[in-house]
Amino acid sequence: MQITLNNRKEEFDRSTMTVRELLDEKNFTFKMLVVKINGQLVRKEDYEKAVISEGDDVSVIHLISGG
Repeated sequence: MQITLNNRKEEFDRSTMTVRELLDEKNFTFKMLVVKINGQLVRKEDYEKAVISEGDDVSVIHLISGG
């Protein structure tokens, strides 16, 4: 499957994957993340069931706060 992840083309050896599987495979470990699939926000409690498919545009954004 080919997707766009943070504006870069990525290839995976499966036809679909969940957001959790993607985060684990790409080693996204930061606690404060925002994930969007095709512009739609995915809530953290939905990471296990939100499916990423061929051609999807996925954004994973790290939230950082400070002063």
